Amino acid sequence: MSNHSQATWPELPTAAWRDTCATLQLWTQIVGKIRLTKSPWLNHSWHVTLYVTPRGLTTSPVPDGTRTFQIDFDFIDHHLRISASDGARQDFALPGHSVASFYAATLAALGELGIAVAIDEMPNELPDPIKFSEDVAHASYDPDAVGRFLQILVNSDRVFKQFRTGFLGKASPVHFFWGSFDLAVTRFSGRPAPRHPGGVPHLPDAVAHEAYSHEVSSAGFWPGGGTIDYPAYYSYAYPEPPDFRTTKVRPEAAFFSEALGEFILPYDAVRGAGSPDKALLDFLQSTYEAAAISGKWDRAALECDPGRPGMVRQL
Repeated sequence: MSNHSQATWPELPTAAWRDTCATLQLWTQIVGKIRLTKSPWLNHSWHVTLYVTPRGLTTSPVPDGTRTFQIDFDFIDHHLRISASDGARQDFALPGHSVASFYAATLAALGELGIAVAIDEMPNELPDPIKFSEDVAHASYDPDAVGRFLQILVNSDRVFKQFRTGFLGKASPVHFFWGSFDLAVTRFSGRPAPRHPGGVPHLPDAVAHEAYSHEVSSAGFWPGGGTIDYPAYYSYAYPEPPDFRTTKVRPEAAFFSEALGEFILPYDAVRGAGSPDKALLDFLQSTYEAAAISGKWDRAALECDPGRPGMVRQL
């Protein structure tokens, strides 16, 4: 692997930044819940997500009466910045904060901008949640690890967006879900799905039902935890069609996790590949094809050639 690839796809073992990752996930939940509280519902909870920027993660513009505001995590200067459409701004440094003090600082900064917001203080999709205002246990911030995480997000976002161009059907933006703390992109067959069983920890079943109202093939990046205690790319189908999990996918390092019910490609297999972009695109395409073929999607109507800069799609 070249030095350039090492810099672009940095090493980030889960164990090395576990405490920082846990703290950062809770911070993103606070910011994400602010967007959730202020935004009208959009299909599949797309109104709650964050988006990758060259410097971190952003809410994008959030409505507040006749003006808007935006909250940005800057993982290069390590600040939280809040900007309003009337030109007002607030920011504060990220290092040194617990979840409780980050929560208080964020609400105080919004208050200085005249933005009133009240959110549900209980974290979602996590075991043994602690109210944000009471959580002083999570207070780790390793700037180097966060910078590496940013680089992985930036490059995963870039490749996911390239993959997204090969689909004519309904597809999600490339967006970051703060509940599960993963960057995801989803394709839809266009057909309704069976009712999702729910049961996601600390997530209302109604949210899961709405999120999976239609058949999907979804892929993403996750920092790891539990049975997959390393950063990895994943891909799953809902509902899972027959023969999906036994399909041979690419690259060679990819495998189906029975514990998670989805295909997994370790991040280190991507960063160590001769062409990390190709390895990741192969995983995204082959796992989508596994879902589309076994699920009998109308591929002729849904697919197109990958997009190219400055080139109109050929009809």
